[in-house]
Amino acid sequence: MPRYKITIEYDGTPFVGWQIQDNGPTVQGHIIAAILAFTGEKVAVQGAGRTDAGVHALGQVAHFDLNVERDTDTICDALNAHLRPHPIAIVAAEKMPPTFDARFSAIKRHYLYRIENRRADLALDRNRAWRSSRPLDAPAMHAAAQRLVGNHDFTTFRAAECQAKSPVKTLDRLDVARSGDEIRVIAEARSFLHHQVRSIVGSLVLVGEGKWRAEDLSHALAARDRSKCGPVAPPDGLYLVRVEY
Repeated sequence: MPRYKITIEYDGTPFVGWQIQDNGPTVQGHIIAAILAFTGEKVAVQGAGRTDAGVHALGQVAHFDLNVERDTDTICDALNAHLRPHPIAIVAAEKMPPTFDARFSAIKRHYLYRIENRRADLALDRNRAWRSSRPLDAPAMHAAAQRLVGNHDFTTFRAAECQAKSPVKTLDRLDVARSGDEIRVIAEARSFLHHQVRSIVGSLVLVGEGKWRAEDLSHALAARDRSKCGPVAPPDGLYLVRVEY
């Protein structure tokens, strides 16, 4: 039974998330339906990460098994045809060994959070970035962010409903940089807690506004208390950029 890896790009705005749910359309659900329409097979599709409602992906990864071997270009073209007009695109397909698992074989996940730091409303980037109208000090945000890099108990930056067995994670990279009005937060780790990136970004914005110092971010981390976290950034600006294997 051949196993296939697909790389997926999507606009998360119209979906209630990656994972199939009863309360609305999902990316996973549409891909399963597209595979069924193409092959006649109803298969399980395992994703590398369960992005929330409104979160986007440039390089989400998933795998599935088929009973019959298919050409990878045909898989891409056929699935894209059946996915239209939904904002989901299969950008690559590869045949993989049966031991490959999109979730558990991953060694690093790369996320991007986009903040548009301007007073004007967003037109082209509406639902694709978080507009923050107050001036933000990006260098101060970056300096504070380095206090979160490394192996820590991230309970403060973890959603109450997070199902991870442990709040301890190793954050390999957390960079903040400005280009014009846009501030980009880049986060890299093998895995993340539920809402971890958005929680961290919300707290970093407090630093950028001058409401928190770097020490306040350290104290929030050390508290291991969800109530000490800053506001959770909205999903609009978050992108799953790439998954490494």
